[in-house]
Amino acid sequence: MQLRQNNFSFIQWLLVAIILLTTVKNTMSQPAKDGFVQIFDGKTFKGWEGDTTIWRIENGNLVGEVTATTILKSNTFLLWNGGQTNDFELKVEFWISEAGNSGISYRSELVKDVPYALRGYQADIDGKNINTGQNYEERGRGVLAKRGEKSVLEFRQKPAKNGSAGDPDSLKQFIKINNWNELHIIAKANKMQHFINGILMSEITDNDKTLRKSSGILGLQVHVGPPMKTQYRNIRLKQLL
Repeated sequence: MQLRQNNFSFIQWLLVAIILLTTVKNTMSQPAKDGFVQIFDGKTFKGWEGDTTIWRIENGNLVGEVTATTILKSNTFLLWNGGQTNDFELKVEFWISEAGNSGISYRSELVKDVPYALRGYQADIDGKNINTGQNYEERGRGVLAKRGEKSVLEFRQKPAKNGSAGDPDSLKQFIKINNWNELHIIAKANKMQHFINGILMSEITDNDKTLRKSSGILGLQVHVGPPMKTQYRNIRLKQLL
């Protein structure tokens, strides 16, 4: 009788363990209550693709580093291969060395014959915070909105200012140097906004139907230039379509 009770207890515990493991697994694969999904697991390159002589994972962070022996000939990106960015919100924490130049490209397309290169919208990040927060079109129209600007883009015309997000030097004080910051990108239809630490840095409305993009690839950039280091963590994406 005692043996039967012990066996029954073991089976009960086994079932409980299976239920708990299943619950944990399902919870990890589900969006958070705010709709954001983690797209970097902090341990592997699962869902990402790029030049691993430049990119590595360290202490739970995605690290892009250029050294004296790995100087780049062209900008390189770590590409998210989990889908396209259409209408979406992205939240990511970043850290960059003072000599660094980086950014996050979205709604972008691959460049033919250049490995891991992208063309498209980009939230700029640099170590001296000269351009951090602006909207720059990589391999395209160039600066679309500097930090502090709200701009409108029309067919075959230069970006036209359409308001202000604040004084660029005043906005700079909200961006930490040699520390972690949070970048928040919101892209809805033809409007794109960049926030740093909760503060709007730039905004564009792209009315150029021939050049604007409504969907494309997401990528993290390491820019050509001197040795540098950039890091990303806590990468969360919410698709709005």
